[in-house]
Amino acid sequence: MIRFLKHNEVDTDRWDDCIKNSVNSMPYAFSWYLDIVVEQWNALILNDYEAVFPLPTRKKYTFTYAYTPSWIQQLGLFSKTYKGLRRIDDFIAKIPKEYRFVVLNMNHQAAVKEQDSIRLTENNNLLLKLDKPYQDQILHYSKNLKRNLRKANLSGLEVFKNDAPKNLIQLFKSDKGSSLNHLSSNDYKVLEQVMHVAIYKHCGQVWMAYDEGNRPIAGMFLLFGLNRIILLFTGNSKEGKDCAAMPFLIDEFIKSSANSSFVFDFEGSNDLNLFRFYKGFGSENASYQTLKINRLPLVVKYLK
Repeated sequence: MIRFLKHNEVDTDRWDDCIKNSVNSMPYAFSWYLDIVVEQWNALILNDYEAVFPLPTRKKYTFTYAYTPSWIQQLGLFSKTYKGLRRIDDFIAKIPKEYRFVVLNMNHQAAVKEQDSIRLTENNNLLLKLDKPYQDQILHYSKNLKRNLRKANLSGLEVFKNDAPKNLIQLFKSDKGSSLNHLSSNDYKVLEQVMHVAIYKHCGQVWMAYDEGNRPIAGMFLLFGLNRIILLFTGNSKEGKDCAAMPFLIDEFIKSSANSSFVFDFEGSNDLNLFRFYKGFGSENASYQTLKINRLPLVVKYLK
């Protein structure tokens, strides 16, 4: 039986056990992560936490809606068995009617079937298996990436693997962040909290590239799951772009993690330029869906 539970009714120990032992485990779905990135989340749960489906929840005016928070790429159904994943459509049908609007990113292993009452869109997500020796990995690098790595190797870059989250966020703000209006000051506070808690739990790490003048010029935050490493956040600079510091950083991580059981998750991208860049490492697309359900009154329905 699939039950709907309010957040305070969820047994977070059993919840986290389900996420940890699910066949499609992702760090975004652990209770500690959800507690940081969203003010309220409710849940759909199969029997005794055999499968779970988080519902990040907000209210606007008088309407309750479910959404995908910042710093989460994929949620949806998580199950201890592949058989449980096949019940995704049953879970969707159990989203309470009080949720008048739903926009949720599913995970790529639990795809929803087309239905008249919902809309589905596909998103790119590039994954790189790290199960080969480094010398075999680089055989699949693009010519452009290899050229950039040669440039980086001539620039005298150094990697620091335990930098401060605030340094990475500031690097992003001073470059790309200055032109992005959708990220609020609270979004950055939430991100920094995610980083600190993940580092405390030994499932997160900030890697920064420093130039010969000991200045940080590029960085990335890596979020570690049970079988994947997620490129959650990056920061760059003009100097970093000029000397290919970001390709250098990612390559250094691949070098250090080659011949392992992990998958490197680039977390995107639908942006064509980023897609090409990530694809240059030999990654493969594992697309995921965005689910949209609109039960709003006719007056406001088509504004969404």
